[in-house]
Amino acid sequence: MTNPISALTALGQSLWYDNIQRRLLENGELAAMIERGDIRGVTSNPTIFHNAIAKSNDYDSALTPLAMSGWSSEQIFWQLAVEDIRAACDLFLPLYNQTEGVDGYVSLEVSPYLANDTEGTISQAKHLWQTVNRPNLMIKIPATKAGIPAIRRAIAEGINVNVTLIFSLERYQEVMDAYLSGLEDRLLAGGDIERIHSVASFFVSRVDSKIDPKLPENSPLRGKAAIANAKLAYDEFRKVFGGARFGKLQMAKANLQRPLWASTSTKNPAYPDTIYVDNLIGPATVNTVPPQTLVAFKDHGKAAETIMEGLDEARQQIAELEKLGILMSTVTQELEEEGVKAFADAFTALLATVEDRRQTIVSRLGELAQPLAERVAALEAQNTARRIWQIDPSVWTDDPAGQAEIRIRLGWLSLPETSRPALPEIQEFAAHVHAAGFTHFLLLGMGGSSLAPEVMSLVFDIQHSTFSILDSTDPGQVAETAAKFPLEKTLFLVASKSGGTAEVSAMFDYFWAKATAALGENAGKHFIAITDPGTSLEKLARERGFARIFNADPLVGGRYSALTHFGLVPAALMGIDIEKFLARAGWMSAQCQPDVPAARNPGLVLGALMGQAALQGRDKLTIVTDPGLESIGSWLEQLIAESTGKQGKGIVPVDLEPLGNPSEYGKDRVFVYLCKSGEHDSALNALQQAGQPLVVFDLADPYDLAAEFYRWEFATAVACAVLGVNAFDQPDVQDAKDRTKAKIAEYRANGALPAGEFVRVDEAATALEAFLAQARPGDYIAINAYLRRNPAMQAALTELRLKLRARTGCATTVGFGPRFLHSTGQLHKGGADNGLFLQITADSTSDFDIPSQGMTFGTLERAQALGDYEALAARNRRILRIHLQQGAALKDLLAKL
Repeated sequence: MTNPISALTALGQSLWYDNIQRRLLENGELAAMIERGDIRGVTSNPTIFHNAIAKSNDYDSALTPLAMSGWSSEQIFWQLAVEDIRAACDLFLPLYNQTEGVDGYVSLEVSPYLANDTEGTISQAKHLWQTVNRPNLMIKIPATKAGIPAIRRAIAEGINVNVTLIFSLERYQEVMDAYLSGLEDRLLAGGDIERIHSVASFFVSRVDSKIDPKLPENSPLRGKAAIANAKLAYDEFRKVFGGARFGKLQMAKANLQRPLWASTSTKNPAYPDTIYVDNLIGPATVNTVPPQTLVAFKDHGKAAETIMEGLDEARQQIAELEKLGILMSTVTQELEEEGVKAFADAFTALLATVEDRRQTIVSRLGELAQPLAERVAALEAQNTARRIWQIDPSVWTDDPAGQAEIRIRLGWLSLPETSRPALPEIQEFAAHVHAAGFTHFLLLGMGGSSLAPEVMSLVFDIQHSTFSILDSTDPGQVAETAAKFPLEKTLFLVASKSGGTAEVSAMFDYFWAKATAALGENAGKHFIAITDPGTSLEKLARERGFARIFNADPLVGGRYSALTHFGLVPAALMGIDIEKFLARAGWMSAQCQPDVPAARNPGLVLGALMGQAALQGRDKLTIVTDPGLESIGSWLEQLIAESTGKQGKGIVPVDLEPLGNPSEYGKDRVFVYLCKSGEHDSALNALQQAGQPLVVFDLADPYDLAAEFYRWEFATAVACAVLGVNAFDQPDVQDAKDRTKAKIAEYRANGALPAGEFVRVDEAATALEAFLAQARPGDYIAINAYLRRNPAMQAALTELRLKLRARTGCATTVGFGPRFLHSTGQLHKGGADNGLFLQITADSTSDFDIPSQGMTFGTLERAQALGDYEALAARNRRILRIHLQQGAALKDLLAKL
């Protein structure tokens, strides 16, 4: 059976789509409609945009940074509209080129408020034409008295024009004259007219809606006037464009101004739902249809050339209406006035909707609203985004050594594209591994090598027994993890950017010894390596016969590596669609490009907020999430703390701290709420009402995690620029590592580690009292626990942090050692002196050797704790270590508070 749309196209009529929505652009539906040949252009108007924005949350992610940056509701609307129109133009560009400019157009209307303002109309038409900057754009200008001269001037300027709101034959004559005059003006000025296109949008169904109520119910004229009026218009089109005047212009390659039938949905349910398509089909015409009419015509439309049928009957029907006192001149004038008002009312409602959402966002910012707007403007003036993309290290530092490091650390910017070539190999490997019978996957890594995979597994709700990470040297945690992963079914992912991470080496030695004992020469088949090219880990993997070696991008630092092999290989093994995941990151990356206005760049605006807030003393970035998203905070913690915490500055991420009453918080907080779309926690309203700044980000589905990875990476880089620190080094981390090595050397020399400074639990009450008395407004308390990380321990430490917050009013953080050393350790040593550090250690209840390293896991963990303590003490940080000796438990410490 012939597709009615294909048949209609063959008859010379183009179907355009009277609808645009961001969702259609982003989910591929509009592209699919173009590919199928269903539509050959798009029209928009204020009512369409109002419905798209008011009846969905599709635009909220774009609206948010604009509102945060201080833009007005009208500025925001035009930005959103231009983005949609550009995106649609790009989708239609192949068709535009294929048809040599006949089809593939997208229409954007000037403000309805300008319907009676000639100069305002031409000014905005020129502005929109230049802003959208696409050859297949059409600017919609209404055929009002004031619009006619604007149409002529726009055509003379070389602008494609969709003339809208045409109802009368008399006005249509003026429209055609304006088009021809504009072409003539351009030729007289020495311009080219070959690429100028225009359509004249004749509104159809509204004529019947206006006239039918004036007729008796049984009148044979009901439902006839609209089609008759359009047929007569087409007859006028044939006369004008078949005449000598246009013939002369054709010598200069002028194009027809095709009639476009608009308002072609059926308003009266008694009429066929394709009546205003079936009866107006003819050569050199366009019909722009709403969604329901497109579906109906594709299903049961009748494609036949009908436009010239019954022309005499059409004239007779109009004459009979005149005899009944229904004057078309009066009807069409009323329709024009009503149309102008309807579009203006829709535009007013649209702006009111945008304003309501804008106010909601701005009100959450509290005292930061104005300073943030000024900061974004300053970043725009400093060309910050463009300089970041140009790999300009002076964005962050003037230090030559620091600049050299930065130049080899910005590869993350392009990862949504540069990681794509690696996807086939990763996908092939994941399929091979699953086919080989592997059911369990354990990643051995620290910091940037493990946190992103952990977050993915938890946000995507991958069963923990199937995939997990191990980032601890606590002997109890190592043993507990080993028990859950049967060697014969487990693939071990050994992940280290440097290839020489001490904890990773220890974990690998342990599991390698177990694997070789159980699996013999097949042990290597159960291991893969993810590392930078040329590292010691790559060498070891080759020597041991690992199943695969994945080399990550060496131009990406560890904490920015979520979209490299360090994140993508584990994701593929979890069953995540990594193409879709990377595409979602690309969606965010496209919004952070250098040609995007600073106020529209979600990463830049968030970074401006983070940096500006910290400069104003609000340096505690408190992360609140909906259930299922809690783990994102641990990844953010490393990214933000390790990037910003240096030179006596820094932003303190506060992760997993339960929400309290507004009275429990000082003026050092900014709250970030990561929520699942439509599930907002009302408890945050009280914080907002109390003046605490709040930013809300919705995640529609788990794949939005990739977009958040990119947003926060860009934001952190910008925040560091605002603070004036190098986002890509970690100058204070090495000190703790060196001190740990010294302790291990001491152990190997003496057979024991020094005890170090500590207090026992039974002495803790007095020590804690003195320790907490040092707290000042704006401080935070970091609980650094060298303990097993499990739900029971996390619950006990949460109880402890709440007690400490209640006693001091300070923000609290919890880190498990040695995991936090690769996360917040840099901030603790290099950041501002506003931290109190409560270190908790414990005697190991069970311990065992690290094969080939001459020490136990417990010894390594204790050496790390001692090295961390000394590094903090060397900087005169306020620190207290409480040691849980045999028989003592965390509950005993809680009892002291």
